This record gives sequence, structure tokens and C-alpha cells, in this order.
Amino acid sequence: MTTSDLQALPEAELVEHIATGRKDLFGLRFQHATGELENTAGLRSAKRDLARALTVARQREIDIPNRK
Repeated sequence: MTTSDLQALPEAELVEHIATGRKDLFGLRFQHATGELENTAGLRSAKRDLARALTVARQREIDIPNRK
């Protein structure tokens, strides 16, 4: 998802996108650790997508729960 797409999302959908992105990234990391991940480029793109979403949330000053 591009930055402009993320900026157009309402607050609730952005928070949901971040939560989904974190779950997806966890799954990809787990697959990579167990050797099941075939496309390792997906790991990098998932990290970047999550970082973009978190940046937009921070710019809007949205409080993201369970942020580490």
C-alpha cells in the first residue's frame, strides 16, 4: 500500500491495517525461521509497509495500542 493510500484511510482502518501488518510480519518471520518461506522479499516488503503505516499514524498522532 502506498503512502497516499494510507493517508486516505480513516483512523480506525489505519489502526486495523497496522494490527494486520504486525500479524502478517510475525507469520513471515516464523516461516523464515522454520525454512518454509520461499519468497524472502515478502519479508522486506511487509516490514516497509508496516513502517509506512506506523509513520502515517505517528504523523496523525494516533495512539497505537501494543506498540513496542
